[in-house]
Amino acid sequence: MTSEKQVKTDNQVALVLGAIKGIGKAVALSLAGSGIRVAATYFDWQEKLDRLKQDLAATQTSHLLVEIDLRDTDKIGGLIDRVIDRFGRLDILINNIERGGWPVVHGPYVRDQWDLEMATTLRAKQWVFNAALPYLKASGNGTVVNISSIAGLVGRSGPASYVFNDGYAAANRGISLLTETWARSGAPEVRVNEIMLGLIQTRHAEKTRGWGLLTENQKNALIDHTLLGRTGTIDDVVRAVRFLLFETPFMTGSRLRLDGGYVLGGERVAPMPSGVV
Repeated sequence: MTSEKQVKTDNQVALVLGAIKGIGKAVALSLAGSGIRVAATYFDWQEKLDRLKQDLAATQTSHLLVEIDLRDTDKIGGLIDRVIDRFGRLDILINNIERGGWPVVHGPYVRDQWDLEMATTLRAKQWVFNAALPYLKASGNGTVVNISSIAGLVGRSGPASYVFNDGYAAANRGISLLTETWARSGAPEVRVNEIMLGLIQTRHAEKTRGWGLLTENQKNALIDHTLLGRTGTIDDVVRAVRFLLFETPFMTGSRLRLDGGYVLGGERVAPMPSGVV
């Protein structure tokens, strides 16, 4: 794995969506730590803003914080304008924004919850990509990483029936289609790839509200279904993001499944029989 100090940043600029905490914040800090100038968006969790400011300042890399509700598509052009006005270019887009309703938290869908998930998890990504694409192309070596979920593969099924809701799963399958379309739209100047997350500590695991509502049996079933027998960490995700950004110049339109083997976990390998010959 290329270390943060070894990466040639070439005066690059990254836009990281949903950077107030968790995965988005960790990615933003990792890139800033490599000397990449970062524009980071936030909307909810305002109580964590001061700490984000402190942590970004500690990187000693120029950065921009933008408060924006990305569900309001009319504001997205202005977001990109602010990034270009400040830094003059855009090389990296980390599409991290999402909203996922846990069945164990929200129960059956009401329309407002459905619309919230679609507008945040799916629609906002499309509008940001469209607005950013001309500048990513102008970079000559633009890179987009879409953060999605294995919910788009497994849906509301098995042990994940309490974790992944129907609309969230549908939106994440949609992201995979967008990844392929955007790879075609961006080529050859822009690479677009996707990381499909399984149970990550701050996303569908221990450090979330929904996890605390599961019974011990329900938690154990999720872990038992994961081949590696654990949930993922924020660092696992940051490493995967950096891999796609800096070490895969011939990869585009691809999906990287970062799930500890959850998708495979339902089917174990039976012992090899001795045979009859």
